This record gives sequence, C-alpha cells and structure tokens, in this order.
Amino acid sequence: MAYDAAQLLQMTQSQLDDLFRASPAGPTPNGEAVGTAIIAPDTKYTASIAQFISHFAWQGKVFDAPRKLLKNRISVLGLEAIIAEVAVGESWLDNKPCIVLDYSKTSLVAHWIRDEIRLVAPKRYLGKVYWGKDRLIDFCLQF
Repeated sequence: MAYDAAQLLQMTQSQLDDLFRASPAGPTPNGEAVGTAIIAPDTKYTASIAQFISHFAWQGKVFDAPRKLLKNRISVLGLEAIIAEVAVGESWLDNKPCIVLDYSKTSLVAHWIRDEIRLVAPKRYLGKVYWGKDRLIDFCLQF
C-alpha cells in the first residue's frame, strides 16, 4: 500500500509502530520533503495539530545526501535551520536498520533529539522522534 500523510494521520500508535517495524530503511533521501507531524494518533485532534504545526512551527526537512546532512524548515517563514547528521544506523524501536537523523553534534537547540526514518512508500518516509531515549512523536516526510 502507498501510504501518504493523510492515511498515516488516521492510524493508531500501534499501527504506526507496526508499519515502521515492517518497512525498510530505504535509500538516504535527497532534496526537500514536506513534513507532517503526527501527534496524538487516532484522536480527533491529530489532523488539527498537524495543520497548526505545519503553519507555525515545522514544515519539513531539506536533505543534502552527498554531505550526509539535513536542515529543518521551521517557523512561518520556512527558514532552513536546525542541522542534523544523516546516516544509516540501528533503530531504537526494533534494532533493525533505519536512517538516523542525529542532532547531538550539530545543534545547540536540539542536541538531545534523534529522529529515525523508514521508507513506507515511494518518496515517503515514516519517522520517529526521540528526546534522549524517550519516544516523543511520529512524522511523515513526502518528497
């Protein structure tokens, strides 16, 4: 099945976790991706929260695969900021390969954040956000 952000926003946390576990790491992405935050999955607020965040806080990520870096697009202005290193690594969710977005060495603002992404459809990735070792939220990237 080709998952898009709208479908992922309708899933439960358990379904999102199962999809992540069943998906391959995929190739390291390159270029600009539209991001959708998935907060409070399977509630009546999920889509509204995602829309609010996309307008005012986070719009997505811009990957530079050759340099193994990315920048987040943030604020109402869509500024490119908050850099992360990009590498294939082991997921904290299931110990299988994923693409790790590591902010620990590149960001004063988000140095405690680690994202993990896996390919769930062509040009679409499902992501997990960790604050330290604690899971925080999920997100979708559409290239």
